[in-house]
Amino acid sequence: MAVGTSRTGRPRPSTSSAPARTRRRSKDSLDASALRRTLHVVRPHLPRHLGLVLLGLVALLADVAFRVLEPWPMKFAIDAVSSALGASLPDATPLGLDLTGTVVACALSLVILVGARAGANYLSTVSFALVGARVATELRTRVFDHVQSLSLRYHQRASIGDTSQRLVGDMGRLQDVAVTAGLPLIGNVLTLIVLMVVMTILQPSLAGIVLVAAIGYLLLSRNSSPGIVRASRSTRKGEGALVGSAAEALGAIRVVQSYGLEGTVASEFAGGNEKAMKAGVKAKKLAAGLERSTDLVVGIAQAAVLLSGALQVLRGTMTPGDLVLFVMYLKIAMKPLRDMAKYTGRIARASASGERIADLLDEEVEIQDPPRPEPMPTCDGTVDLRGVTARDGHGRPLFRDLDLHVPAGQHVGILGPSGGGKSTLVSYLLRLAEPESGTLRVGGQDVRRVRREDLRRHVAILPQESVLFTVSVRENIRYGRIGATDAEVEEAARRAGAHGFVSALPDGYDTVLGNRGDTLSGGQRQRLAIARAIIRRSSVVVLDEATTGLDPASKAQVNESIRELSRGRTMLSITHDAAVVAGLDRVLWIEDGAILEDGSPQDLTADPDSHYARWMLAQSTHPVPEEAR
Repeated sequence: MAVGTSRTGRPRPSTSSAPARTRRRSKDSLDASALRRTLHVVRPHLPRHLGLVLLGLVALLADVAFRVLEPWPMKFAIDAVSSALGASLPDATPLGLDLTGTVVACALSLVILVGARAGANYLSTVSFALVGARVATELRTRVFDHVQSLSLRYHQRASIGDTSQRLVGDMGRLQDVAVTAGLPLIGNVLTLIVLMVVMTILQPSLAGIVLVAAIGYLLLSRNSSPGIVRASRSTRKGEGALVGSAAEALGAIRVVQSYGLEGTVASEFAGGNEKAMKAGVKAKKLAAGLERSTDLVVGIAQAAVLLSGALQVLRGTMTPGDLVLFVMYLKIAMKPLRDMAKYTGRIARASASGERIADLLDEEVEIQDPPRPEPMPTCDGTVDLRGVTARDGHGRPLFRDLDLHVPAGQHVGILGPSGGGKSTLVSYLLRLAEPESGTLRVGGQDVRRVRREDLRRHVAILPQESVLFTVSVRENIRYGRIGATDAEVEEAARRAGAHGFVSALPDGYDTVLGNRGDTLSGGQRQRLAIARAIIRRSSVVVLDEATTGLDPASKAQVNESIRELSRGRTMLSITHDAAVVAGLDRVLWIEDGAILEDGSPQDLTADPDSHYARWMLAQSTHPVPEEAR
């Protein structure tokens, strides 16, 4: 597809525009925009879980409060013991108890505080874990629905493996980090703030040491985070490409093995694997470097507090209990710094995943339902195209003011050279793509004024490669019309000529098919696809090379099934099968963006200079192999 042109021929913003360049530059560092994009994706799902979020926050605040109170019983016990040993300390037993009573009370208080903190921590962890799991589930469904709504243009250029990696791998990492890093990070920041306030009130000079250590961590994190997020982004991108490579190779395993390409494919996979591994190792090395640098800052701060505090105890401006309190506070305050160094790396990697999900959600849904759709309860099967103009994937003119009217119940064959737009033309009927201009009507209604779901309910398509799913035969047929009864499913199979071989399967209609139905022959797969189309009860049937690649016996069976499918319906058939064309009511020859010939097979055959007559002559003298068409 040409840069700057959509599938429908409408101009699209060039990928080399200034905003795009700015966006690429912004991704080179972990700034506020990276986290903001991730939070923007998650935010719409949070209000419905507000109760759990508030419960988690209350429990988190309680956890912080108990963590700040936890060292005080130790201070009172040490001061009481020091006073009993002869030290002159004020208020050594603030509760008015003797030494034994004070120590016992402090021990019990410590147990209560630790137990309460553990309970609060458990409650906050579980609450946020539930929120994370539910939000991730909703977000994954939202992203999957969005991907399904994207046009064929997107799916033709996107990697299935990379998209799957974003849906599963990136989403899982986002959920995991929200619980294992985001929640502790919030708790650690709150703890650090509260401790700084308490320590500043108790002893400003020692609080200053902690503040300097925190500033040192922030500087280290600011320098290290951009490298971590760049390496993490490369890792996720490489893993997505790796999944795509594996999916492509396994999906074409028959060709790979037939042509002896195992070594080549394995080499390409190993190269991608090596690249992803190097990016992952680099991210971990950078994160480990930040953690160890933080350890050094913490060690220096602990030594400074110990030295300064000991001197103040000797001067009598602090009690031994105060020194122990500050050392414990320092340990508590430094743990958030250590953890934040560890969590920064995790959050940087999560932001890379969040950006990939945001990028997917940013993909424009080109074909949408109208704001006020018109109802389409019935369809008589007429098809009208007026003034259809479009361009191909390279921006070249494909159709120019094309007009076509197909009466209800007519069977029309569409012929023409490869690349002439035959498949594109019928895709307009389903709104899988849209022309640049013109009007398309099905059953007398403009396809742009009805819901896509309503439109597609009246049009059944049978592609060249029949697509079956890894479910039972019964469910594969029922996908044509969800809610069809078992009797209707079996009747459709009989009409499609599939009942005989389905009944011979190990579990009959309940037999679960293998990947894409590969356990069946090509003719059998196509007849199941025809049964699916029959049960849909659509007024219009589109056949796109439905018999290509089948052997003569299978082709004859499928053609018989197609005749049953098209009975009483309007049929548009793209085909190179002369036997099929000869039995149609009307043939169109499309070339150079226009309908060059339009008539019955008999009338066109009678004109030896017609494209159709020359094509039929070539078919009878030099049949084109199926695989070359």
